[in-house]
Amino acid sequence: MKAVVQDGYGGWDTLALREVERPVPAPGEVLVRVRAASVNAYDWHYLRGDPKIARLAFGLRGPRAAIRGRDFAGVVETAGAGVTGLAPGDEVYGEADGAFAEFVCVADGAVDRKPARLTFEQAAAVPLAANTALTGLRDVAAVRAGDSVLINGASGGVGTFAVQIARAYGAEVTGVCSARNADLVRSLGAGEVVDYTREDFTRSGHRHDVVLDLVGNRSLTALRRALAPGGTLVLSGGGFYEGGSLLGPMPLFFRRRLLGPFVRERLRELPAKPAKENLTALRDLIDAGKVTPVVERTYPLGEAARAIRHMEVEHTRAKIVVTV
Repeated sequence: MKAVVQDGYGGWDTLALREVERPVPAPGEVLVRVRAASVNAYDWHYLRGDPKIARLAFGLRGPRAAIRGRDFAGVVETAGAGVTGLAPGDEVYGEADGAFAEFVCVADGAVDRKPARLTFEQAAAVPLAANTALTGLRDVAAVRAGDSVLINGASGGVGTFAVQIARAYGAEVTGVCSARNADLVRSLGAGEVVDYTREDFTRSGHRHDVVLDLVGNRSLTALRRALAPGGTLVLSGGGFYEGGSLLGPMPLFFRRRLLGPFVRERLRELPAKPAKENLTALRDLIDAGKVTPVVERTYPLGEAARAIRHMEVEHTRAKIVVTV
């Protein structure tokens, strides 16, 4: 099968489209013929081995998982022993390393039937980003109807889902993005949009029940200024690292853990993991018309390196998808 393989840490030239052996599903796994896969910040962090501390998990000298791509939509080819509820021919979406390929193996607990109203390209945009938004808002922040929710990074891959999910839960949403993306963020359900190039939301005087920080470009002190008394701050790390290419978001997370027990606000990190039940919940929201993926652009599999470059350097709005 054809797959996008990474030879080592570095730039986009470390990626190549090659013929590799088709994977075989182990017990509890499903083999999926991939129709589309989406690009995430995860991919360029893995590509560059950045921040360097992450190489403890990625692989010290090079990536342990050689094939890039993380989430996908496609058709079940075969199911391993012990898999129930999915059969060859089922249209599915899910999350697993190695999605920039013609086939991928995925654990049964990280794949589910895709939303019926979505194309494969749209469905591929959902799993990692929407699961992150869902986990942050539903599980970590426990958003309720009437809450005031601010999303820093509202026009990005996770942010566009977060705006819609918060609205689906009945929250009043403020989105922080650039002026060029303001109309998009409003169309997704934000009642107020803050142009970060002209206004610092942490100094506006407005306070929110929940702040979901998807950027990582503000200090804990600044972010707490945007919280209502007893409010919840959810940190995802984002892409702007005060810890640089060595430590990444770890200094911010470390200070959160030190400060958290001594302040009345709830300071939390966002631990999003693949889960079938979350894919089911997202499918229900999508099929009900409450959440719709936004895809900015698609690239063919052979141009996956360009797709990752587009996300890394061109300030992408919403999602970039690779078709297979």
